[in-house]
Amino acid sequence: MTDKKLAQLLEELHAALDATEAVDEKGRELLRALNEDIKELLERSEDAGAADLLLGRMQEATSYFERTHPEMASALSKLLTALSNAGI
Repeated sequence: MTDKKLAQLLEELHAALDATEAVDEKGRELLRALNEDIKELLERSEDAGAADLLLGRMQEATSYFERTHPEMASALSKLLTALSNAGI
C-alpha cells in the first residue's frame, strides 16, 4: 500500500472520529492503542510483529465500534481491508 493511500484512509478515520460525539472509556482505550500501533507500524514498516498487533487491534476496534459507532466501524473496516490487501 502506498503512503498516499494509507494517509487517505487515516484521514477518513479521523473524519469519522471528528463526527463522533462521544466515545466511552473502552472506545478511547482502543483508539489510543490503535493510534500507537499505527505510529509504530509506520516507523518500522518491515516489522511483522507490529503489523500483526495492528491488525489484531483493528479487528477488535472494528468489532466494538460496529455496536457503538457504525460510522467509525466503517472507516476502520476500510483501513483494515486496505492493509490486508497490501499484505500487512
